[in-house]
Amino acid sequence: MHKANQIMRRVASTLALKTLTLGTLTLSTLSLSACSLAPVYQQTAAPLPATYPLQDGKITMAAAATTTTTTTMDATSQPDWSSFIQAPQLRVLVQSALTHNHDLRQALLNIDASRAQYRIQRAGQLPTLDATGAAQRQRIPAALSPNGSGGVQSTYHAEITLNAFELDLFGRAQNLSTAALQDYLATEQAARSVRISLIARVSSAYVRYSASQARNTLAQQVLDARQQSLELIRLRRTAGAAGEMELQDAIGLVEYATAESLSAQRESEQARNTLQRLVGTPGLDATLTPASTQEVLFQDVSAGLPAELLTQRPDIIAAEHHIQARNADIGVARAAFFPHITLTGAYGSASPALADLFSSDTRTWQFMPQITLPIFSGARNQANLELAQLRKEASIIQYEEAIQTAFTEVANALTARATLRQQMAAQERLVASSAQTLKLAELRYRSGVDSQLRYLDTQRQEHPNRLALLHTRTALQNSRIALYKALGGSERIVRQPASP
Repeated sequence: MHKANQIMRRVASTLALKTLTLGTLTLSTLSLSACSLAPVYQQTAAPLPATYPLQDGKITMAAAATTTTTTTMDATSQPDWSSFIQAPQLRVLVQSALTHNHDLRQALLNIDASRAQYRIQRAGQLPTLDATGAAQRQRIPAALSPNGSGGVQSTYHAEITLNAFELDLFGRAQNLSTAALQDYLATEQAARSVRISLIARVSSAYVRYSASQARNTLAQQVLDARQQSLELIRLRRTAGAAGEMELQDAIGLVEYATAESLSAQRESEQARNTLQRLVGTPGLDATLTPASTQEVLFQDVSAGLPAELLTQRPDIIAAEHHIQARNADIGVARAAFFPHITLTGAYGSASPALADLFSSDTRTWQFMPQITLPIFSGARNQANLELAQLRKEASIIQYEEAIQTAFTEVANALTARATLRQQMAAQERLVASSAQTLKLAELRYRSGVDSQLRYLDTQRQEHPNRLALLHTRTALQNSRIALYKALGGSERIVRQPASP
């Protein structure tokens, strides 16, 4: 037993020494590698104007900014989403969604998968060393024995092997690693885009839910008022003071208000269901309360300059990473035209007796370099190069499209915000005027100055005005969300992945 332990220690120490020797020799060959054939990357020119255009000559961004009392924060300072969202309950909903939403969890898993793929490609630039040991015992009959006597023969092997290590003289492995790295970075930005989109979707669903609740309350108030008017007209009809036309007109208004209430209830339930899915946790109904339509749910965000979109929008950043990845693919395709050199070797000991395995005369080694020179491939290599170049051109087009889309979204959001503020101010004045008109019409009707039809017509006009104001307030809230999303928010992924 003691002798066997000594032998095993000798095996381990000898293998370690030989591993170090072979590893040093192998690593010295790495200095010959990394001559990349990929084109020198140059950032694509961004098709962006210097400033955002004015959508209407009568509307300026400066003038629009004076029509609001909300706090404005600079997008370039990268505000946190909790600073952008003012409503406490909405913050809770967003935080829950960022923790439990399945789409975001899938995006984070995609990051891990992409990082693993990059590590696989990066490992291809390093040699693979294996320590192996083998033993063989066999009986050879006398007829097959060289000395004419049969017996049992034993063979023992211990060696360090270098398995087909590629000398990356033309940068094929390096460019494969670079492409995987850029795809990994693009996946990170895709996860950030999912996160920002999730914040916007939760916010929009909450705004929709609050608006539908306010719409339902308004419809119920109108329904109560019109039912009272209907009862009054029925009494007057019984007394002979009102005609059949007035009665049917009042019934129509009641049915209209009933339909409006049911529509608001349906929209409220659908918005709550959407929130339930986005948040991803049960028990939402017990804690969900609508916000007031006049409550400021979001801070205003200043757009800054269009050039800032290049560093803020995750889709633009991801598109640029894709360009760099496809640029590296060109280097991989070019390397296929040049010789492919691999090194395979082994160093160890072989002996018929385990005790003599590491004697001075038992050393074995082999070295098998291999070079492959492409001669004819049926134009496959040329086609692969053309394909890589076309994919790079396609990625450049996608990059330019992402920039133009971002610019359009920001410009539209700015225009919507500016016009909606003025529209809301006008509709508030209209609602105040129509409410006063309704009061006067009711007084004139009760005093007998005006007819019932005149009063009902005034009622019919007042409700759409209040409803239009509600829709405008909702649209203004959504425009703030759209602008925050269009500017790329300020979000980074919650779980920062480890360094690849």
